[in-house]
Amino acid sequence: MPSVTERSLAPVDVARLRDATRAGNIPTLIATLVEMTGDRHWLAERYRPSRPRGMDDNRTGGLAPEVRDEICDAVVEAVCRWHTAGSPPRRQMSEDEIAAVLDFTAGESVPHEFSPMMAEIVGGTTEPRVSAETLDTSQLTAIVIGAGVAGMLMSVQLAAAGVEHIVLEKNDEVGGSWWENRYPGAGVDTPSYLYSISSFEHHWSTHFGKRDEVQGYLTAYADEHRLRSRIRFGVEVESAAYDPAAQQWAVRTRDRDGVCETLEARLVISAVGLLNRPKIPALPGMDDFAGRIFHSAQWPTELDEPGALTGKRVAIVGSGASAMQIGPAIVDDVESLTVFQRSPQWIAPNDDYFAPVGDDVHWLMDHVPGYREWYRARLSWIFNDKVHPTLQVDPDWPEATASINAANHGHRGFYLRYLREQLGDREDLIELSTPNYPPFGKRMLLDNGWYSMLRRDNVDLIPRAVEKVTRTGVIDADGSARDFDIIVLATGFHSDRFLYPMDVRGRSGRSTVEVWGENDAFAYLGITAPDFPNLFVLTGPNTALGHGGSFISILEYQVRYVADAIALMARERLGALEVRHDVTADYNRAVDEAHARMVWTHPAMTNWYRNDDGRVVAVLPWRIIDYWRMTRSVEPADFVREPIVRLPYRPS
Repeated sequence: MPSVTERSLAPVDVARLRDATRAGNIPTLIATLVEMTGDRHWLAERYRPSRPRGMDDNRTGGLAPEVRDEICDAVVEAVCRWHTAGSPPRRQMSEDEIAAVLDFTAGESVPHEFSPMMAEIVGGTTEPRVSAETLDTSQLTAIVIGAGVAGMLMSVQLAAAGVEHIVLEKNDEVGGSWWENRYPGAGVDTPSYLYSISSFEHHWSTHFGKRDEVQGYLTAYADEHRLRSRIRFGVEVESAAYDPAAQQWAVRTRDRDGVCETLEARLVISAVGLLNRPKIPALPGMDDFAGRIFHSAQWPTELDEPGALTGKRVAIVGSGASAMQIGPAIVDDVESLTVFQRSPQWIAPNDDYFAPVGDDVHWLMDHVPGYREWYRARLSWIFNDKVHPTLQVDPDWPEATASINAANHGHRGFYLRYLREQLGDREDLIELSTPNYPPFGKRMLLDNGWYSMLRRDNVDLIPRAVEKVTRTGVIDADGSARDFDIIVLATGFHSDRFLYPMDVRGRSGRSTVEVWGENDAFAYLGITAPDFPNLFVLTGPNTALGHGGSFISILEYQVRYVADAIALMARERLGALEVRHDVTADYNRAVDEAHARMVWTHPAMTNWYRNDDGRVVAVLPWRIIDYWRMTRSVEPADFVREPIVRLPYRPS
């Protein structure tokens, strides 16, 4: 997509600009105005936005209509002057200036330490870390496993570095989890303009992208970078073994026809994802059910046909994120819907969940320099780290289960008020829907019509697990039997079994399961582990986001780190790069100590973040800003570095 400057060489359409600004986000327009004019007059008290409500983007800034009009008129004037000046490049702002603007427009204090990361977002810094023009990477070859977001980002970086590589993908198309998860209502719980690849623009139709649009976006990214020429579709990796003498990996694959092949490369980069392998409960009687039973990630395409759900009695086993998207999406079609809930979820309001973005906002992002970047920075603050300090346990807090500190208790009150407003006089549903653990103990969900769905006459909420499947339905933990035509298992994924089901063996010949344990993975920065040289794991242990934010941002940081490791190997002509045991042990000790102080280790609840021993293995304990710093560059002293002993095998 052309840059704002390239799109703006034509004469400015003042009337269009004036209309578009009225649809814009006022705090973002203020930030854009300060950048374009350098005039700090716009940071005066008269224009200070109010504090946003919850996770709302506070489009009006809480400002009076006449003040908003004044801001919009000033933006029109500034853009016209910019055109008259020949649409010059955007003014580079200092980190201090960016910090001041964000602090003002956020309506609340944004710590100055966020300035460097925000400066990168505002500036749109997306240049590859490794360039084939500056480094000789001819001694390096790579195999990337997976063509979801992570695998595609990695392939683009490897291509920029001149590293010969192939991408192996078990599915028939790019997209990973987005290609697989086709269930009704599927979409992101992070704003579209934050859940985006920083270098790849898109006109999102809604503020929270739905599955088909997200998949289309990722397909377009693959097209833009001609990735399919490097991807082998329908190929699954069964095993990978490291050869210390050859300093390379042997990767055994099986294609859709059952044909096996062994490929070799210096580097292996796993991009298989975390929420990738469905967790299907071993319920007695599943094979005897006369209707349809399937995991939410394996939604049958025939059920998307018009009328396919009409008159059907549907059970959803589980009440997490997938269930919460499926239920409201199908409730109008089915005869009855029954949700089996083991534990209720905290749900946040968001007025923009289904709201269209609109052509006016698209026009602003295309024609007003900096608007897109400042809006993304704003969303980064609201959805990334703002809430993180409130997730720390206060050891002196008197509540045993309700909350963990004063701020968290305030959150509980806010979400409880919303729950009661939505469920009204249904005291039975209020009781069943009120969690007995602190807010953010599990990732906060956004209300997409769940509460209103529960009030429907054809919906039942059962606060018990399913114990058994019968020929005609299920029996729950209370012994009650119910009949169904369709059973949807919204039961999550193997989130604590990293690299599963691949058999990955390192320098010692031991597998990751033998080194880590079945459900107790660890890695330095969640990316690399001792005994596994030249293996990099994207979406590795302790890198998922529990407190909020865009996981695409985390992936971009990880890919940048791996690219820097490749640069190190090229500069020093290394054949093997292996993180030190002591560095990894120190890092993971810090991870565990940080988690011990956080809400998701609270004894009042369970979540998919922890393994059976209670250790958190899935999510990041740090703020996103902390992880951004940690992954800025590779510290050579953290690694054992071996010179190249032989030339690499070339994957074909």
